Amino acid sequence: MNDPLYAALWASYDKLNVETDYDGWADFLCALFEKHSEIPVTSVLDLACGTGSMTFALHKRGYDMTALDLSPEMLSCATEKAEEQGIKDILWLCQDMRSFELYGTVSAAVCCLDGINHLTGVQDLERCLSLVHNYLEPGGLFVFDVNTPKKFREFYADHDYILEDAGIVCCWQNQYDVRRQICTFLLSVFEENKDGTWRRTDTLQRERCYGRQKLTRALETAGFSVEGIYTGFKMETDLENAHRWYIAARRI
Repeated sequence: MNDPLYAALWASYDKLNVETDYDGWADFLCALFEKHSEIPVTSVLDLACGTGSMTFALHKRGYDMTALDLSPEMLSCATEKAEEQGIKDILWLCQDMRSFELYGTVSAAVCCLDGINHLTGVQDLERCLSLVHNYLEPGGLFVFDVNTPKKFREFYADHDYILEDAGIVCCWQNQYDVRRQICTFLLSVFEENKDGTWRRTDTLQRERCYGRQKLTRALETAGFSVEGIYTGFKMETDLENAHRWYIAARRI
């Protein structure tokens, strides 16, 4: 199993997300577990875990972690980081979040950094939610975030961006199809080699814009109740002006 979209980005993924506050985000998730889960949270599934940064942050807070991702390159990076930190008790699974299988249930599940937006087909979203519901203990919580319609309209749309960090440059072009509500990202990543030369990698990704009503209907159909929609780590709720929604849904 392979994911060509991320096979080109795995080596630079952490550098491109260097400003992400994983510790603050993990504390926020813990607060949501405490606020909305009907059962004690001891085990957590991290969907679309990437290189494992959120997995490690939650593991540090005492949760029994299972992490899955479609990209073997991302998981290879995650397991290398686990070895460097001496962490041996995380279960890493190379699986698709539309068709995964677990060995048992978990008391909470998370999907961070707009992983749900990458499910560009409505049926893909429905399959994912159905599987999360299947492996989540009754009363357990699923927390995920999505990029909002405002972000697709005003930040993505047809704008271009350049991201820079030490030894890496990412040129990012967006093409937003308003009718289909699909944004195509054209990425060119330039990484500096040890000898001073540069290596270029091109890749293409897509995200779907989901509104609150569509997400709520999909969650309710899958057997969840929406317990809260937030816009920041302090549980802000300015939904109309936010670029990201954090959604807490409880398994019924």
